[in-house]
Parts: sequence; C-alpha cells; structure tokens
Amino acid sequence: MRSVRQCSRTACTHAAVATLTYVYADSTAVLGPLAQHAEPHSYDLCADHAERLTAPRGWEVVRLMPAFEEAGPTPDDLSALAEAVREAGRTRPAPGAEPTSVTETARRGHLRVLRAEGD
Repeated sequence: MRSVRQCSRTACTHAAVATLTYVYADSTAVLGPLAQHAEPHSYDLCADHAERLTAPRGWEVVRLMPAFEEAGPTPDDLSALAEAVREAGRTRPAPGAEPTSVTETARRGHLRVLRAEGD
C-alpha cells in the first residue's frame, strides 16, 4: 500500500496534496499536483500551506492547479487494504498440522474465491 506523505512544513501533520519546486534561474516557485515520488529538491505541502504560499519579493508563483484538495484513497489503496484484512483474518494451521488443500473456484481481477477441501 502506498504511504501517505506529510506536509514538509515544520510541525504540520496534514497529508501532502501539492509539490513545490523552485526554479532559481527564473526566480519562480512552481506549485503543482503532488509528485509521484518525493524528490530531494522539492517540498510537499498540505492544502492549507499550498493555498497560503507566498514567494519572496521579486519572485513569481506559478500555480498549475487552481485549488489543491486532499484526495481520498484510490482503488489501489482500497484493494491493498482489503487484501491485508483478508490475510490477517486467515486462520493459520497449528504447527505440525497437515495443510488443507485449497482450490480456486472463481477469479475477478486480482480477487480470488478459494474453497478448502471438504467445504
């Protein structure tokens, strides 16, 4: 499951929704959607800090999106969570016990329906 990146501002615990990058040669601060990966020379900001961002005098702020909102979980996040819950709920055989034979009876995408022998 994808980890949630936090805002880069000190003491802020909100989830990041935007990435700030500086173009020093052009005296420009570019604020865009959250980058796929954390980069060492960019800053992840929450919605509050992204909206209140100001640049030093003489610098321009380029906003690539009019508003930044915290996104909810993606379908991939929900699938990963469901898989983790299923894995945690599976009963573990006692040490030394014979493993039960399991047969896959149906499949839809990455989800499988399994039937244990004798069910």
